[in-house]
Amino acid sequence: MKFRAAWQILFLSIFVGYMFLWAMLPTKTYKNIWTPKFTKHLKSTYFLEQSTNLLLFSFPLMLVAALGCVYLHLQKKSDSESSKSHFDFLRRPAVVMAPLGIVSVLELAFAAMFVALLIWSLANYLYVSFEHLHMHTPGETVRQAKFRSVSLRLGYIGNTCMAFLFFPVTRGSSILPLIGLKSESSIKYHIWLGHISTVLFAIHSIGFVIYWWAMTDQMILMVEWSSTYLSNLAGVIAFVISLVMWGTSFDRVRRKMFELFFYSHHLYILYVFFYMFHVGVAYLCLILPGIFLFIIDRYLRFLQSRHSTRLVSTRLLPNSTMELTFAKNPGLVYNPTSTLFVHVPSVCRLQWHPFTVSSSSNLDTDKLSVVIKRQGSWTQKLHKQLSTSLDHLQVSTEGPYEPASFHFLSRESLVMISGGSGITPFISVIREIIFRSTQSNKKVPKVLLVSAFKNTTDLTMLDLLLPLSGIPTDISKLQIQIEAYVTQEHERPLKDSKNQIQTKLFKPNPSDSPISAVLGENSWLWLGAIISSSFVMFLLLLGFVTRYQIYPVEQRKENYHYSYKILWDMFLVCASIFVATSAVFLWQKRQISADQKQIKNVDFQTPTKMSPSSWLSPSDIELESLPCQSLVQSTTVHYGARPDLKRILADCKGSDVGVLVSGPKSMRHEVAKMCSSGSAKNLYFESISFNW
Repeated sequence: MKFRAAWQILFLSIFVGYMFLWAMLPTKTYKNIWTPKFTKHLKSTYFLEQSTNLLLFSFPLMLVAALGCVYLHLQKKSDSESSKSHFDFLRRPAVVMAPLGIVSVLELAFAAMFVALLIWSLANYLYVSFEHLHMHTPGETVRQAKFRSVSLRLGYIGNTCMAFLFFPVTRGSSILPLIGLKSESSIKYHIWLGHISTVLFAIHSIGFVIYWWAMTDQMILMVEWSSTYLSNLAGVIAFVISLVMWGTSFDRVRRKMFELFFYSHHLYILYVFFYMFHVGVAYLCLILPGIFLFIIDRYLRFLQSRHSTRLVSTRLLPNSTMELTFAKNPGLVYNPTSTLFVHVPSVCRLQWHPFTVSSSSNLDTDKLSVVIKRQGSWTQKLHKQLSTSLDHLQVSTEGPYEPASFHFLSRESLVMISGGSGITPFISVIREIIFRSTQSNKKVPKVLLVSAFKNTTDLTMLDLLLPLSGIPTDISKLQIQIEAYVTQEHERPLKDSKNQIQTKLFKPNPSDSPISAVLGENSWLWLGAIISSSFVMFLLLLGFVTRYQIYPVEQRKENYHYSYKILWDMFLVCASIFVATSAVFLWQKRQISADQKQIKNVDFQTPTKMSPSSWLSPSDIELESLPCQSLVQSTTVHYGARPDLKRILADCKGSDVGVLVSGPKSMRHEVAKMCSSGSAKNLYFESISFNW
């Protein structure tokens, strides 16, 4: 505990200092007092105008990212799990409403502080600017100068949002776990920041169009690409690209035309490219950490996804749900509710889709499974292929990406509420609890699983609760109750022998590999090595180029094209990352390849274990084992009814009840509102979903 507290204090201190600098950046003190001192002491011939911002705004977060890797490695090696915290109340839902969704007390506090930072920054920028207005053209009035200043400063505020925009979408981030987040649950922060920054940049751009066109008759400046200063044309191009990305990212468009959203969002590469030409090298250093870490993550994902993954088997359920089981390196350990990204080239050559891992690395040491419900066009095409007689399917994977913590397993009891395919995340949780029930030193919470399904065939989702390898014989510590609700049928239909699970084994391909951690077992340490070495390499190369390429030209009072400085920065960032990452990846690939050879030719047997979906008619079943019998007896199926969630949660006794919900948005919001009420102080809410 002292070890963890010391690290957390260190990270908190750096973060507070970093945010303090952001708060001071727009002030008169920073501009008139601090900037001259920083320039005098920090500006060097090796970094020129980038010196101050590199030290104050780039270095702190890169240091946190590198040290965070060390912390996460030590935490994982200690095999300690998060327990009940005195700050659990901060995770309680504070706001449950569209379009924000479910917002916790902590999230609301940070959002309020960030909005306050934006307002504070804009007010100070305008105060400093209005005090010393500069007339940029002859005959310019004070009103025009103020209008131009407001438009410019709104762009500065947009840069503040850009500084944090890429952190939530860095899947293998070492920063997100430090604040208790994983990539899919933090996507909403990326969306919020994207909306705010786009609106600010839109006002900034439209303001300058009005200033040039209607006020000063200088529209020619809009297409100017200056050799001595920022490029206005690059800003116009970036603004147009951002509008395309923004317009296709709204929920209504994204759900109805996902491919349009998916492909247009990849324009972010061009957007960032032209955005950098527009803001310049000094401001680039303000947003550099987020982009730097994102490129590292993206390149690692590319390296991992270049190889095909061995697909061992698939189970096709009568309700069109698919369970894909992959071979896994035994050394790969992951937590419940982890996420795996899946790519099937024969379905679509570009699309990757995230799915919750349903297996437990403790019960299935050499296999990893995901569950996919046939819903959209991509999953329909996949189901059609799996339904044919093919004996091999080429699949690539990324991940798995673990949640920041699984503190809910230390609760006194758990209530898991799901709707339809929302039961998927709970499969891995229940399998992990089954494993823990066999360990004498592990605490096992009492479990109530409440699942709502539309039809009887959907009950086959319960088949997936038990692992392919079966369950241990001694699960006497396991306390589980399953309440299944079939909402659109009022009685149990006659047993249909055709509605059976279809299991298919695939032939191994020599080119396929088991799923492994991209950087091996000590992946956090190697990621820290990549972050630190690539950033140091970037600084050394930047210093060399600046000192021996740029500085001599400027010393001669000659013009070194401003855009070339940006190109140097972008090239050196990418080169440093590619060299450092490739070196570490190739070094680790040897060990990973050696481990994979041990399981490439393992024969996997067709799973035949009985599971809960057969409990529709217990009298017709011969129970195979006592563990299965105990699970059968703890299951109740209700027809023609919906779960009374209010009553179920009100009946929860005990002072420490974890409430996990996964399913339709309306269900998650309903449960969140119940858990946020003053009478539910013993309920600790947690939503598990890719949206909110």
